[in-house]
Amino acid sequence: MDGRVQEPVIQWMKNRYNAKYVDSVTEAGPNKVLLSNNQDKIDAIIERVRVSTDKHGSTVLAIAGHYDCAGHAVDGELKKARIRESIELISTWGLDVEIIGLYVNDQWQVEVVDGRAREQLQAKAQ
Repeated sequence: MDGRVQEPVIQWMKNRYNAKYVDSVTEAGPNKVLLSNNQDKIDAIIERVRVSTDKHGSTVLAIAGHYDCAGHAVDGELKKARIRESIELISTWGLDVEIIGLYVNDQWQVEVVDGRAREQLQAKAQ
C-alpha cells in the first residue's frame, strides 16, 4: 500500500508487459498477510484478484515486497523468501496468469525475485 512502491512497480509492469493499465490490490505487508493463515483476509485478496483477472483480463500477477516496509518489517533476504512463499501459495489458487515476485530495493528499483509462467502452472496442475 506504500505509495513509494506503487509508481516503480506500475512503471516496471507497464514497460515489461506493455500494459496500458495496472490493477493494484494493496495490503500493508502483503507477504505477511498471505502467509498468516487468516483465511478471511486471504479470501478478500482472492476476490479482488479475481476481479482483475476475470473482469479486467489481467494475465500477470505480481506479488511485491519492498525495502523499509512498515507492515512487514524484515530484512531484504527474508522478504524475498516470503515473496517466493507467496508465489507458491498464489499458484494454488487456480488462476490462469503468470505469477511473478518483485522486490523494490532501497533505491526504489524493481528486482525480479521469482516467477511462474502460465505454462509452468498449467503443467503443474495436470
